[in-house]
Amino acid sequence: MKKSNFITLDSLSLQEFDENSELIPLMTPEDEEEINNEELPETLPILSLRNTVLFPGVVIPITAGRDTSIKLINDANKGSKVIGVVAQKDESVENPTAKDIYETGTVARILRVLKMPDGNVTVIIQGKKRFKVAEVITEKPYMNATIRDMAEAKPALNNKEFSAIIDSIKDLALEIIKENPNIPSEASFAIKNIESNSFLINFVSSNMNLSVDEKQALLEMNNLKERALATLKFMNVEFQKLELKNDIQSKVQMDMSQQQREYFLHQQMKTIQEELGGVSHDEEVEEMKVRAKEKQWDEKVAKHFNKEIAKMQRMNPQVAEYSIQRNYLELFLDLPWNEFSKDKFDLKRAKKILDRDHFGLEDVKRRIIEYLAVLKLRNDMKSPILCLYGPPGVGKTSLGKSIAEALGREYVRISLGGLRDEAEIRGHRKTYIGAMPGRIIQSLKKAGTSNPVFVLDEIDKLSNSHQGDPSSAMLEVLDPEQNSEFYDNFLEMGYDLSKVMFIATSNSLSTIQPALRDRMEIINVTGYTIEEKVEIAKRHLLPKQLKEHGLTDKHMKIAKPQLEKIVEGYTRESGVRGLEKQIAKMVRYAAKNIAMEADYNIKISNEDIIEVLGGPKLERDKYENNNVAGVVTGLAWTSVGGDILFIESILSKGKGNLSITGNLGKVMKESATIAMEYIKSNADEFGIDASIFDKYNVHIHVPEGATPKDGPSAGITMLTSLVSLFTQRKVKKSLAMTGEITLRGKVLPVGGIKEKILAAKRARIKEILLCEENRRDIEEIKPEYLKGLTFHYVSDMSDVIKLALTNQKVKNPKKL
Repeated sequence: MKKSNFITLDSLSLQEFDENSELIPLMTPEDEEEINNEELPETLPILSLRNTVLFPGVVIPITAGRDTSIKLINDANKGSKVIGVVAQKDESVENPTAKDIYETGTVARILRVLKMPDGNVTVIIQGKKRFKVAEVITEKPYMNATIRDMAEAKPALNNKEFSAIIDSIKDLALEIIKENPNIPSEASFAIKNIESNSFLINFVSSNMNLSVDEKQALLEMNNLKERALATLKFMNVEFQKLELKNDIQSKVQMDMSQQQREYFLHQQMKTIQEELGGVSHDEEVEEMKVRAKEKQWDEKVAKHFNKEIAKMQRMNPQVAEYSIQRNYLELFLDLPWNEFSKDKFDLKRAKKILDRDHFGLEDVKRRIIEYLAVLKLRNDMKSPILCLYGPPGVGKTSLGKSIAEALGREYVRISLGGLRDEAEIRGHRKTYIGAMPGRIIQSLKKAGTSNPVFVLDEIDKLSNSHQGDPSSAMLEVLDPEQNSEFYDNFLEMGYDLSKVMFIATSNSLSTIQPALRDRMEIINVTGYTIEEKVEIAKRHLLPKQLKEHGLTDKHMKIAKPQLEKIVEGYTRESGVRGLEKQIAKMVRYAAKNIAMEADYNIKISNEDIIEVLGGPKLERDKYENNNVAGVVTGLAWTSVGGDILFIESILSKGKGNLSITGNLGKVMKESATIAMEYIKSNADEFGIDASIFDKYNVHIHVPEGATPKDGPSAGITMLTSLVSLFTQRKVKKSLAMTGEITLRGKVLPVGGIKEKILAAKRARIKEILLCEENRRDIEEIKPEYLKGLTFHYVSDMSDVIKLALTNQKVKNPKKL
């Protein structure tokens, strides 16, 4: 069943009654009997309806818009008020003729005519009796036709089947009214109060959602029982459709209600966030879009960002993926895409900064200036990848900081020590919970530019695990040919690292993967000399510690001799970390006395040093006298700098065995064997009786047995010691030596010359024996470090013996 409607003659669009409309008049049995007794006129003006059918007894409102229809209504309203109403076969026909209308129609009485402001006429009519068009007489100005009555076959009053059909129609009508929200509830009262069976059938048929053809078929049925049964069938179909529609609507309504509920809650949350000073999700997205417009990224990056932000807009803000997506986009916006700081290629200024921050390290600083010069001339911002290699505490990391300041770039440092997860370098895929970009991308975000100075600290201490090999992940980072498209798993696209200046630091090259080492330019940062350490302590360490302890140079002064005593007696290292700790102890001594208002020496003396630091723990060996045969001073290189080394040898009755002690390595033992065999084969040349070799055992010892020693540089020292032992001749006073030997009697060059020379000077050595090929190393050392030293360059072992041994016998020589 459907809503009550106005029916237009032109478009016949349906319009609802409003709340103030009168109820549909109900036909009583008396009214029905009166209508049945009325005689039909012979001719009637025929009004054609486009999309509805009028049933006897039913009242409907219609709106007439055509001139012919308006004239017909006006003429009829002035006269008998009776017209014939017939449905059109095709509603698209504008001016219907006899062939365009159905033959069966309904006689109608005009109840009321209303003139509308738009010129149309609304007329309320009530159906009376059915008729059949016999013949159309005229079609102008409107259609007139002769009609004849149509008899209706009604069942008997006591027909149970008919009564059951009527009851079913009433019950079903009430059900439909109940289920259909578009039908007003008052309609149920109308259905209950209809007493006439034929009117009930007509009323229900008129209000059902049927096509014009179906309604016309019902109207044309002469047997009331059959019409009632057909009406019931249509009602059943409509009821089933209504139930299905309501079922679907209830499901949709539930979904809609849930969506509306979520929308309402989101709106509340948005309002609460705004009240608390937060930003709503929509504002967040808009803010990101505004920031994106300011970025200097290329088309590829912009396209990717727009795609990802569109994905975020489609997400529900409450799901976990939303926060991941937001973090991802924020990283995109925070990264310095194509943002570079301008390099300052003032090399004189750069040299001043390096000299200010680092005393010594002349070779290193010179090579860094060379690199900056190349960058300046090439001017393409492609940066070299340096590896500062050397012992701990020599200033490798701080050199990186000075380079950044000299270039005017941002400084970034990553400690790689103990790193064993590849994802720390490349990042995690963003699908994982807690996913983050790798440290490279994080540090660039922190730096704010795409060309910082990037210090990769302790690159030799990268380790492997089941989580991957970080050193292999570094291969792409440190390759200028590949890192222009460095792929981070979290970022999901390439990032240009080619403008970054990477500076790696390392204590050892042996643990760095060969492929990784090949990508870097190695710069050896050697240890400091005693003099350099003293200068560093005076210029940098002491002022720094005074400042950190809240003191000034007025509260404590340490002169150079006292600083040298601290360096020699309490530290043994290549760098200055240990020295800084000892100076810090001295500064704390002054701070304690100031806080306790006790007297102390502002100018620190040697006694004060012993009082604070204790007795010297690492006093270097000093040169000893040459009164004993077989004791020779050698020069050694250690990881903490140069040192002097004593080679001792002694003879004992035996069968000519050679024993070597002193925690020596394989190479050093081989040097002793070579020296011994060379002496045996050249005994006559050295004036040695060959029979001695079979009567005596030879023992060679290198003191400080707890310290491991190895290398070939003690070869000539061992040779000199053994010749002195066998000949009982004195070794030249204040002489030290270093060099490798061969069985052919040749002296070969060795390394670490600078450190060895400085160790000799500290030990009050006056003369030094070196291989001829080491002359170039001496020429590279600053002249001030060589004052008071005499160098002898040799290429053969016989030259070594001539220079090292005197013709004088030792005190109390042993009789062989």
